[in-house]
Amino acid sequence: MNLQTIIKIISAVFGLLGAIFLFRILGIGDEEIKMAASVGDFGSVSPLVTLAIAILLITVVITVLFSLLNLASSSEKLKKSLIFIGCFLVIMGISYGLSDGVETPMKDGEMLSASGSRWVGTGLRMFYILAALAIISMILSGAKKIIKR
Repeated sequence: MNLQTIIKIISAVFGLLGAIFLFRILGIGDEEIKMAASVGDFGSVSPLVTLAIAILLITVVITVLFSLLNLASSSEKLKKSLIFIGCFLVIMGISYGLSDGVETPMKDGEMLSASGSRWVGTGLRMFYILAALAIISMILSGAKKIIKR
């Protein structure tokens, strides 16, 4: 049996399980699920959620594994990947250094910690820096094409 056949069989099993769980949920009905959830019983929905998490984890592990195997096949690809990861970490460090954390009240009455606030600021600053770098790179690429003509 080759790998493609095994993957098809596993996919069919997951699809069949998903369909069974879905029809079970549809058979129970919205109102009963809401009533059960209000008292903390999530038994009717939990199998479908567990299946979705399992499929997500399998997909992530396989994707990371094949990406690493592809990188290991070429030292030049590995070097470029490590350089980009290093640049990303430098941008994250700069963003974290520029961010400050302040305890913030949230809408639901809880408090966002100073550390959480700092990480939110870090994420926003990283987004702005990476977006600016992407725009600059597109402009430079377009200018380079125009100059070559």
